[in-house]
Amino acid sequence: MSFIIIPLTALIASILTFFSGFGLGTILLPVFTIYYPAPIAVGLTAIVHFLNNAFKIGLVYKHINWKVVLKFGIPSLIAALLGALVLERLSESTLHLYAYQLNNHTFQITLFNVLIGTLIIFFSLFEIIPYFKNLSFNESKLTVGGLLSGFFGGLSGHQGALRSAFLVRLNLSKETFVSTGTAIACIVDVGRMSIYAMTFNFTHVQNNSTVILMAVAAAFSGALIGNKLLKKTTLGFLKWFVTIFMFSIALLMILGIL
Repeated sequence: MSFIIIPLTALIASILTFFSGFGLGTILLPVFTIYYPAPIAVGLTAIVHFLNNAFKIGLVYKHINWKVVLKFGIPSLIAALLGALVLERLSESTLHLYAYQLNNHTFQITLFNVLIGTLIIFFSLFEIIPYFKNLSFNESKLTVGGLLSGFFGGLSGHQGALRSAFLVRLNLSKETFVSTGTAIACIVDVGRMSIYAMTFNFTHVQNNSTVILMAVAAAFSGALIGNKLLKKTTLGFLKWFVTIFMFSIALLMILGIL
């Protein structure tokens, strides 16, 4: 079933990244956690996310604002390294907060799953709560924004919501906003994947190479479609649907069921 659900999710999410507040990693990570433990899901999502962003750069590079990329992206890179290191430490932790039984099955609530699940819930709320949706900052806060976005990007892959909140007040054109955000996301991906590469068990990549390649191909297709459809689009219902889905997956993670 993963060979259908994961690529389909990658296709839809990749399209949405061009004209909505959603990010590929934000939507894809909860789906990966259905089939893989959270630390592995974060690493596999990062691979698809990076390759898709690199592909998107080739589509939109002409509109990149390099001044913003440097001012926001360098702090993001530094913070992404720190976030990825924190992820490594947490994923190695065997700290179990609570264990319980349900229908003769034992479920364990761990610190790592509670943290990742909480982050998924928090960033999913960015898409539907007006206060978070309208949250924005002026240009003087770009360095702070880069640090925050990069850290959470390295920790859980959730960087898009915070990045958008800081970039939205710069009065960038739609094309420049998308391309500049993509370039920054690539920088964060390079940083966090350099840490993952030193700690991640790549047998998981080899064992799941087919589904990863299918997800990447689907994401590329979504990027091509999204680039053609780049325009202001109302996705209110879909945002609520995906947010509820993410919320449900996060709660299952926190409860130790996933």
